[in-house]
Amino acid sequence: MYNMAGRYAAIWFSHLLTDCITLRNPRLQHQAFVLATPERGRQVITAASPAAEARGIRTGMVVADARAAEPALEVLEHQPEMAQERLQALGDWCIRFTPVAALDLPDGLLLDVSGCPHLWGGERAYLEEILKRLTRGGYHVKAAIADTPGAAWALSRYAATSTLVKPGKQAQALMPLPPAALRISTPLVQKLHKLGLTHTGSFMQLPRAALRRRFGQELLHMLDRALGLEMELLLPLQPPISWQERLPCPEPVNGAAAVSIAAGRLLQQLCARLAKAEAGIRCAVFKGYRSDGKVATLQINTFRPSHHAPHLLKLLQMKIPQFEPGPGIELFTLEAPETAPVFSAQEQLWGARNKQQQTHIAELLDRIAGKLGNDAIKRYLPAEHYWPERSIQPASHLWQQPQSPWPQQLQRPVRLLPQPIPIIVSAPVPDYPPMLFRYKGVVHNIVKADGPERIEQEWWLQEGEHRDYYCVEDNSGQRYWLFRSGHYTGQSLHQWYLHGYFS
Repeated sequence: MYNMAGRYAAIWFSHLLTDCITLRNPRLQHQAFVLATPERGRQVITAASPAAEARGIRTGMVVADARAAEPALEVLEHQPEMAQERLQALGDWCIRFTPVAALDLPDGLLLDVSGCPHLWGGERAYLEEILKRLTRGGYHVKAAIADTPGAAWALSRYAATSTLVKPGKQAQALMPLPPAALRISTPLVQKLHKLGLTHTGSFMQLPRAALRRRFGQELLHMLDRALGLEMELLLPLQPPISWQERLPCPEPVNGAAAVSIAAGRLLQQLCARLAKAEAGIRCAVFKGYRSDGKVATLQINTFRPSHHAPHLLKLLQMKIPQFEPGPGIELFTLEAPETAPVFSAQEQLWGARNKQQQTHIAELLDRIAGKLGNDAIKRYLPAEHYWPERSIQPASHLWQQPQSPWPQQLQRPVRLLPQPIPIIVSAPVPDYPPMLFRYKGVVHNIVKADGPERIEQEWWLQEGEHRDYYCVEDNSGQRYWLFRSGHYTGQSLHQWYLHGYFS
């Protein structure tokens, strides 16, 4: 037996499809209706409402036979995608009770509830709260909690009422249930019934070799899963995040002060864990699960990884006015999907001030980005290219170090245009600076010029010609950065370009 340290809940929606129809059309709540689909030239019932079942109508019946028993029966078209879509929504809603919820098609959910029930006062109160919420939402539902997903599934469908199995007692709970409770195939169930094995306890203690020889490996495989002898993994709807904290609310809250308090408490808990792991937040997502099933979300980003809770709280508080709690928040979560190492550098007696200044600058940038957006702040590093428009690259983070130093000895304009703009120039030949140039219909007479500075073609790209750059000043005192592309050919049109402004 593997180590079973977890607890699992199974939720069965016994009338999922008809409940979905009733929620969309309350008129049908107390009426007998069915969903049907064509099969071999007949209309076959795929789901029946509780009122229809009370009149003896069952899934698998032919619509004509059902109408003979209930002439007023209303027949609706079966929608095959509706069950999965609604289960997906219900699974997302269950995230407020556990971070791990998985679909159990066609009409159930499986939850890993390990470590969660104590937040509701114990497993019984936890299970009752789930059932109460779903029943109030308009669903016919049964549930069970056990040590294994298989045992919980069996009890949720075949026990008389919703059940809570004590740890280690799933074998006793499974014994009175029929073989179908083990999730085995229908032919195998029929084979067991023919031999008089009508409940699980009638064959659970038989020799395994005899069971394998008579019924195959399937029976032992599913029995071992239910008993916890074999591991069964759930496929969660939302992959669990390692860095996550949860804060359930006894009653729904919707005030800005309560939201801020919840954010502060979650940040303190998460940052304490991150500090021990020498990690910091680069991205954090604060969620509020509302009582109407919707989720309110805020996201913050940092330029440097941080586990400084007061600073991160300020970033969240700036966005709290955008948070929409609606009728009230039942659960708050804080996730850090993106983190990075924070290494504690050795303190220096001299120069510690610079280290502190770097932290202050990073936190200032975080606050500015929180107000104006992450795209409002950009940092660039030198790139190893000749042409100026290619010689810079955006930095991926604040502390990224350049691969090559910034050029210090060369004069460069304050504003560099993303792409050079063609201009009309009048210049002597062959390598004299221009006398005037025309840009946007305005003629600029040049009174001072410095150059040329030749920047060669990049041999690894083989694109364009070499460039001869000039720093020029016109008669109004404005200074520009111009260049001629390639050798002078006597045709100056479109060979000269404006590439930047000095002032």
